[in-house]
This record gives sequence, C-alpha cells and structure tokens, in this order.
Amino acid sequence: MEVRVLGLMSLVIICVFFETGEAQSKSVLINCGTNSSVNVDGRRWVGDLVPDSNLTLSSPGIPASTGSSTFGPLYRTARFFTDGLNYTFEGIRGNYFVRLHFCPFSSETYNVNESSFSIVANGLKLVSEFNVPGEISHKNSYLQSSGSNSSSFFFIKEYILPINMDVLVIEFVPTNGSFGFINAIEIVPVVNKLFSDPVSKVGGNGASLNLTGRGIQTMYRLNVGGPEIKSNQDSDLWRTWEVDSSYMITADAGSEIENSSSITYASRNDSSVAPFLVYETARIMSNTEVLEKRFNMSWKFEVDPDFDYLIRLHFCELIYDSANQRMFRIYINNRTAADNFDVFVRAGGKNRAYHHDYIDAVSSKTCTLWIQLGPDTAASATGTDALLNGLEIFKLSRNANLAYVESYDSAGKSVHNSKNRILWVGIGAGGASVVIPAVLIAFVYYFCRSQRNKMADTKSNSPGWRPLHLSILNSIANGRGSAGSQNPYGSMAPTRVGKRFTLAEIRAATDNFDENLVIGVGGFGKVYKGEIENGTLAAIKRANPQSEQGLAEFETEIEMLSKLRHRHLVSMIGFCEEQNEMILVYEYMSNGTLRSHLFGNDLPTLSWKQRLEACIGAARGLHYLHTGAERGIIHRDVKTTNILLDENFIAKMSDFGLSKNGPALDHTHVSTAVKGSFGYLDPEYFRRQHLTEKSDVYSFGVVLFEVVCARAVINPSLPKDQINLAEWAMRWQRQRSLETIIDPQLNGNYCPDSMKKLGEIAEKCLADEGKNRPTMGEVLWHLEYVLQLHQAWLSTNSGENSSSFSTGQALGGLEDGEAEKRQEPPSSDEEIDLDRKR
Repeated sequence: MEVRVLGLMSLVIICVFFETGEAQSKSVLINCGTNSSVNVDGRRWVGDLVPDSNLTLSSPGIPASTGSSTFGPLYRTARFFTDGLNYTFEGIRGNYFVRLHFCPFSSETYNVNESSFSIVANGLKLVSEFNVPGEISHKNSYLQSSGSNSSSFFFIKEYILPINMDVLVIEFVPTNGSFGFINAIEIVPVVNKLFSDPVSKVGGNGASLNLTGRGIQTMYRLNVGGPEIKSNQDSDLWRTWEVDSSYMITADAGSEIENSSSITYASRNDSSVAPFLVYETARIMSNTEVLEKRFNMSWKFEVDPDFDYLIRLHFCELIYDSANQRMFRIYINNRTAADNFDVFVRAGGKNRAYHHDYIDAVSSKTCTLWIQLGPDTAASATGTDALLNGLEIFKLSRNANLAYVESYDSAGKSVHNSKNRILWVGIGAGGASVVIPAVLIAFVYYFCRSQRNKMADTKSNSPGWRPLHLSILNSIANGRGSAGSQNPYGSMAPTRVGKRFTLAEIRAATDNFDENLVIGVGGFGKVYKGEIENGTLAAIKRANPQSEQGLAEFETEIEMLSKLRHRHLVSMIGFCEEQNEMILVYEYMSNGTLRSHLFGNDLPTLSWKQRLEACIGAARGLHYLHTGAERGIIHRDVKTTNILLDENFIAKMSDFGLSKNGPALDHTHVSTAVKGSFGYLDPEYFRRQHLTEKSDVYSFGVVLFEVVCARAVINPSLPKDQINLAEWAMRWQRQRSLETIIDPQLNGNYCPDSMKKLGEIAEKCLADEGKNRPTMGEVLWHLEYVLQLHQAWLSTNSGENSSSFSTGQALGGLEDGEAEKRQEPPSSDEEIDLDRKR
C-alpha cells in the first residue's frame, strides 16, 4: 500500500512539474484589433477577439486596420482606446519577456501624432504620457545623426517582468483628452535564469545590488562587430540584436572579426543568455595602427535619468589560445569598472562564451551612458588591445516605476521631460511668493524658446543661414567700453572685437573672394589673404553657410577673441555681418603655419633656435589662456597647423573654434564631448570625456616631438611601429635615444643637451594621466631653459667667451618683463579688457 501511495505521489509530482513546465514554455502572442490570426516568422499571432479562456479584455475599444502593404501583417491592425483598457492574461507565473508592439498608421478618426497614454503591468508603471510617433521619430533622428542609414516605422517596448500572481494585467490608460493604441502583445517565458544576484556596482568598492522582484526594461541590445540578429535567429527568447556602429563615437576605432568554429558556453547555465551568433563576431582595437594604443572603443547611449542600469557585456576570445595576450580596462560612465580584464582567463579558454554584469546609477542630471573599452597599459599583457562581442543595457525599476516622461517635436527632438514636470509640482507645492516669480520666469523662458524656435525655422527655410549668434558681436560692440558710432558707410570705430566691415569692403579686399587668394580651408569655410584699408594685409575667414560645424566654431571663436588679447595669440581685426554672410578678419601671419616650415613644403627649414622660439611663443599663448581668465580657457585643438608665424617668425596660437572655458573653482574638469585632432588628442580626455588644461599639455607634447622629427603625427604609409609619431618618439625617448630620429635637416646644428632636455619635457607632457603632466607654466619655464642651453652652446661654438654669456641674453628677447617662468598673471600691456571676477 505504501508503495502504491508513493508511486501515486510521484506521478502527481511529475504531472504537476510537466504541466508547470508546459505552461512556462508556452508563449502568448496577441494580434490586437482583430478576430483573425497571422503567421509571422513561423509563429502564430492570435487575434485579441478570438475566444480564449486565458485572455480577457475589459472593454472592446476601437479596432482599426489599414490596407497598406507598407506595413507587415502584424502591424496592419490595432486597437485604439479613449478610455482605460485592460488585457488580462490568466495562468501566467514566473519571469517573462513582455513586448509591446506599436506601429502608427493613419486613421480617419484619430491623428496618431496626438496620441498619449500610460501603461501599467501588475502595478508596475511602464510608460507615462507615451507618444509613439515621437519615440520613433526621435530614435530615427538619433541613429541618422550618428551616420546610420537605418530607420524604422514601428517601435517595440521590451520588459522582463516577475509575475507572482498567476495573472498578468496590462492596463492602457489614455492621457486626459487623448487616446492610445496597441498593435500586438508578445509574452515569452524565461525558462532559465537570466540574471544572478547580487550584481556589483561600478565604483562601489564591493557594493552590490539585488534584482529580485524588480521590473526590468531593455534599453539597448547590440551585436558588437557583427550584423543585426533578427528575432527568429534567437529562437529561444526571440530577441533582436542591433548593430553597434550607430552608437560608437568613432566606428573606425575598432575593426570587426569573426570565428564561428566550435564556440561553447563558459557555464552550462548560460545557454539562454545570448545565442552563439553574438559570440561568433567581435570588435577589437586593430586600428591602433592609426590611433594611439591608449585610446578606447567608445559607445554612447541616451538613457533616462535617475534610474539604476544593468550593463551586460558579452565576451568570447576568438584569436588567442593562452592567457595574458589581451588585457584591457572597462569604463562605465567615465569610471573604471574593471582593469586587467583577460577574457581567456575569465571564460576558461578560447572560443568560450562569457558575460559579465555591472550596475551603475545614473543621476537626475544625466541622460547619457558611456561604455568604453581600452588597453590596460599598466598590465603586462603581450598585446595592447580590447575585445567585445555583445552589449546589453537594462533599466531597473525604482519604487514600482519604469516610466519617464519625454516629449518630442515633429523632428524627433526633445521638448521637455520629467524634470520639467517635477519643477511644476514643486511650484504647486510652494507658496504664492514662490509661484508668481516662478511663473514669470517660466513665461520668459518659454517665450524665449519659442522665439528661438521661430528663428531656427527661418534659418532652415532660407537659402543661407541667418547668423543669429552675431548678436554676440553686437552686444560686445555696443556694450561696456564701446566707443564710436556707425557712419553712413557701415563702419564703426574699433571696439573689443574691432571694426565692423561692410561686405563691399570685404569683397574689395579679396578681389571678390578670388580663389587664388585662398590660404586655408576648414570645416568652417575658407580663409582668404586680403588687403584692407591703408594697405594692411589681413586673413579673412568666410564661413560656409552649409556648415553646422562652422556655425558653432564661429560662435565660440567670437566669444573667445572678444575677451582675449596677447602678443602670442592671433588677434581679430573686425567682422562683417551683411546679406547672411559671416566673416571674421584677423591679423595676417605672413609666414604661415609652423607645420609648413617643418615638412611637406619647399620652404626653408627652421633652425633649432627658431623651432625653440616658436615652441616658447606657443607655450606663452597657451599659458596665458590657462591662467589669464577667471576660469581659464582650454584650447582643445593644439597642433602645428594652429601655430602661426608672423614676418619675424614670432609664434601665435590661432583657431579658437573648439575652445572651452575651464572648470569652475569647485570642479576639477569640464565634462564634454570629445573634439580635437587625432594624433594630438589626449587619450585620458578621449576615455573619460573629462577635459582639463592638461589635455592641451598632452597635445603640446606631441607638437614638441613633431618639431624635433619634422614628420606627420599620423602617417599610415610608414611601418606599423612608426605610424603614430607620439608612440614612436616615446619609445626612442624612453631609451634616451631621441637623437636617432630627429630631423636630418638639423644636420647636427643643435645643442645635444638642449635636445635631451626637450625630449624629457615632451615625455612628461605625454604622461598617461593628466595629474602626472606639468602645467603649461612649467613647460614654458623648462623650454626657456632649453633655449638658454642652446644659445650658450652657439656662443661657445662661435668662439665667443662663454663666461660672458648671460641669462638675459639666453632668454632671447623676453622683453618687457614677459618671462613667464615666474608664472605671474599677464601684465596689463598684454591684456585688453579681460573678464575677471570683480
């Protein structure tokens, strides 16, 4: 009898397990707004009006359809609703992927562009004031702005939900006076565990976070280095994996590799984590032939502020078959998540699929998430490289909420977000004394923004731009310290930004923009050599009205030059703003760029003394930028083509289009998108987007090596180990053999000690971490000492009495107390109306 009872109990247990497993393995696929079913990718989607004991609709809503063949079979029907609508699914328990499909199509009754609604699943708010066309337009705009040609007319919201009540209720609630719609609902069980508790926090010093009971939203899922993986290629969970190149800051920073031979999972429990297709391709940093090996592969993502995010990175070593061949660092939002990361060791061998999870909290003031991988130069790995196969970003719920309000205009650009709503809630909670000023401020803000939008529309509809930001010029010209009035011919007395030229004067100066007078071309437009009043030569920069880069750079240059005057900074003579033209007039530098006198031209080569004097002049200009203003100014594009030489070969810094104000007193850096020129770009700035004065110091170190070697900083035609000048020169400098690679044109006409000292300065400038680099003031002091050494050597070699050599002579004309080795602020004769704290 006991045997029978035990056998019966075993049978019951087996039956229960089988039924539970069967329920868990069954997907629910709903085609909304119809009583018919469709087959898509081998799966049958059942109409939501088909009788089904497991699905209940709280109200019929309004079924709608379109006959357009543009839409796939799943997106030709939808259910609209103007009141609350609930989809209730019975017999569902466990963890599930829930995907909500939206595809707006035209309707005679409803304008889908005006839809707005919220969605709640078992008490977890998924979206709020959700506008589908705006979301689609925004994503398409974002991808296209990054160079992608892809676009989509539908949108899928994906969630991973823990369902503990044997029922899933999805509530659709329209915003007051609006409506909503849904095209399809997909519910796919997660049989194996996708996430393991706890997950360590980035920079948390061992802190971790549990995921149990939290709702999860998929934000991004990328197949790194490979093609898109469609849902039917990930047949267990039907996930879609995008290509990663649309999210990379510089896609050329890494190249794609593949190897589909005998890949296995590092853990047998990982078979559902990602399909093998993800691990068969990867992106590695083979482009270190062109970029410095200290640079990173970087991906940038838009995310919702004030949430925790789980970042899952997928790895599979496809090349090396032993440890310590490829070790790298992982950065998440500019913080080190891992160093000495060796995929071979962590996965347990080659062709072993492995993943690692990190959690990072995004603040209420941040809406971007950066993922960066780069070589760990401190490690002892044979190869300086990094590798990544796949990447996923998940948003974690807070207080039963995953929603974030974001509104977009017709172009997909953000109009306002949750922070604005929070502001209004705060205003409503305050007293009248707070409300009235706040309302006035808000009114002014929205009025100004509406005016700006109108002006932007005017700009986009006109054949050329309307240079709105020339109001900066007007405000400067008419503001403090302005003198003189406009005469009948359109000119005015000099102001802080100089003379206002008429377009006729500019045309006369350039022979109607004669192409033979072009002396420079850039993203902004062209620079002409011109002759202005009294026969004075000038460099005339004419902006290209089609260049968005030029528009921004001109605005920055105007702002900077309006408050800077120094003998080692190129000064602005004036400007012109007629007939939608934007033209700036600068002093003419007759000897052109420093680079043109080093290589690539038939110009006479510079002596070692001239090269040192040019470096000292540029260093003085940079030192003034860094220390002369209250917050300092970071040039951000230091290179030999931006160091100009006048008729006396005095060097001056030019081109302030990328310049930024330095950090405030209570900050150590400026967080900003990476801009600059490859070969000169500070790798720490590239990795972390933290800009400091030390980024200019790094670039100046490259300039010093360029002056010594007289060759391009990046030359792909050279052997691999010589392509990058900074790396090549640093290898010789560390061996104390820099003289091996110096410019042969110098032909021994230099002081060996001065060459040795300059190499040491450049080496310090190129330190990996900014904190280990000298300031520009320190660089300047040492360069002046290098010049002293060389001049003493010249005096000795010319037969002069070296004992009579004086430091004053060695400084080579640091007249008027300008020897800035004392690191004092610039004297008043070097500075005109510089903004200072009063």
